[in-house]
Amino acid sequence: MRILRLSAVAFAALVAANASCSAAEDPIAIFDTHMHYNWEPKPYYTVDEVIGVFKKNNVTGILSTSRPNTGTVALMDAKANGKTGDLFIVPFIRPYRIRADIQTWFTDPTIFDLIQEEYKRGYYRGIGEFHISGKAAGGAWVKKTVDFAVEHDLYLHAHSDDEAVEILFSHNPKAKIIWAHTGFGLSHERVAEMLTKYPMLWGEMSYRSGITSGGRLTPEWRALFTKFPNRFLLGSDTWIPDRWASYGEIMSEYRGWLAQLPPEVAAKIANGNAKRLFAEK
Repeated sequence: MRILRLSAVAFAALVAANASCSAAEDPIAIFDTHMHYNWEPKPYYTVDEVIGVFKKNNVTGILSTSRPNTGTVALMDAKANGKTGDLFIVPFIRPYRIRADIQTWFTDPTIFDLIQEEYKRGYYRGIGEFHISGKAAGGAWVKKTVDFAVEHDLYLHAHSDDEAVEILFSHNPKAKIIWAHTGFGLSHERVAEMLTKYPMLWGEMSYRSGITSGGRLTPEWRALFTKFPNRFLLGSDTWIPDRWASYGEIMSEYRGWLAQLPPEVAAKIANGNAKRLFAEK
């Protein structure tokens, strides 16, 4: 009888260990908050293929932008037709028609017309990603864009240096800004300063340098993530075909350093923060 009892205990322990092992092998779900499905010059994948990429990589949500906005509209049409499954799609208006608009959108009144016209579709949650640096952010059409976003409770997705981010907030302190690339190589001290100063600023981590060294999280960034666990997001930045081709590697790299964080912090950065920000109205 004692032998049977011990065997049952051993069996239960084995089952628990296997279950734990299986759970550990499941990749953490990621919400991609910097995804471009560009249709200029042409889409790299079909809509079905794009959805397949997300499913393969356990990406359960996307912040969708495109140049022009045709790509995002195509994804939203697929969603309306039940073709995207459980994928959480958050559409943003991109203020670009062609790549050259990157350099001129902030002085072009027709771009503001584009933003207002696209907004009429009724499903957009933000504006961007847009590029703006330094004092160029102080222009009148940029302020109109910021004020429009605040008026309609939209997020701004800004590819900007810290000076431009500060100017965007000066236009309207009620702005909500997702900071693409979190300043690229800006010091972690300055990032912390910006997050402290602006409670409605979130850092998106694509192309962000200095996070790891030799595959390990640096002590500085580990401290930053644990101090501001609700303020960071992940993204692929599929702005060129090469980024689509390496999509799995990008997600794998994220999962590599997420695994070095406390599980509750990792879960927030991987998907929890984005789901909270973009919860259905």
